[in-house]
Amino acid sequence: MSDSVGFVVIATVIIIASSAFFVAVEFALMAARKHRLEDAAATSRSARAALRSSNELTLLLAGSQLGITVCTLALGAITKPAVHHWLAPALEAIGLTTVVADVVAFVLALFIVTFLHLVIGEMAPKSWAIAHPERSATLLALPMRAFMALTRPLLRALNQAANRLVRAVGVQPSDTIASGRNPDDLRHLVEHSVNVGALDLSYSAQIAGALEMHVVPVGDLVTPGEELTMVAPDATAGQVRDATRATGRGRILLGHLTDRGDVADVVGVVHVRDTLALPDDAPARPLARAVFTVEADTTVHEALAAMRQTRNHLALVTEGGAVVGVVTLRDMLEQLLPPTQLTSR
Repeated sequence: MSDSVGFVVIATVIIIASSAFFVAVEFALMAARKHRLEDAAATSRSARAALRSSNELTLLLAGSQLGITVCTLALGAITKPAVHHWLAPALEAIGLTTVVADVVAFVLALFIVTFLHLVIGEMAPKSWAIAHPERSATLLALPMRAFMALTRPLLRALNQAANRLVRAVGVQPSDTIASGRNPDDLRHLVEHSVNVGALDLSYSAQIAGALEMHVVPVGDLVTPGEELTMVAPDATAGQVRDATRATGRGRILLGHLTDRGDVADVVGVVHVRDTLALPDDAPARPLARAVFTVEADTTVHEALAAMRQTRNHLALVTEGGAVVGVVTLRDMLEQLLPPTQLTSR
């Protein structure tokens, strides 16, 4: 008897702790700010795991719900019958009939197990995760990723079935959670803050410029008819330096123009600093990096994010396969700061 009691108690503790884990994971990723996880990901493996989970949120929620459901079923299969079995003889001993004692024991067992599961296994971890979302998401990320790796085929099947049901009612499922306000909401908030005197006009211009980056196409930053700073693909280091002295630009394209004046065969981009230690007749082609290309209808925000991710400071802007110009990080930053402030920095 004591062995069975010990087994049930240990199993119950493990099941409730597992349920608390899955509930905390679910609410932590729902409440965590993605930008804070991105900041922590630079130095923390757990934060990187949490960030990966936030990028496949529906799959993580499927894993959490699967774990909670299994824990609930396990409590119903192990703990509730055991508590029922322990209470029935005690109730008969105080004078209840066998049928009445069995019914009362069933109700009490259901209440006890539900209370333990609801309070300890769900409400307490939910409150902790919401109070400390980034910390809890980071702390629980690695074991949750391990669970998802083991059950991923099942989770994908469950998620695909759920997505089909969602699409059937005209809703497009998403793998990430929408948080915060959209640019239009923020733009109205900035305008209101200026009108009531809560925000300085100079700051509002910078904020408005940042919000415009979400809608302004990168092609609008290209000056029509501007001549590209470019030398021939077989140019020397001296010619690259000459181009920099003539234009003031540090990044020089390697390519040539067609007979109609169109840009063709851009083979790379060379930074003048890479040529400083070379003689004038040294070829520049070995120093060239691949040119980052972006379509003209891409928003400034998207282009800036891509350039930061790929560590490019210059992008070749194309439209319909034809080169229309180049933009640099400076061109994009001028959406945020006036040129005088950029120069002073």
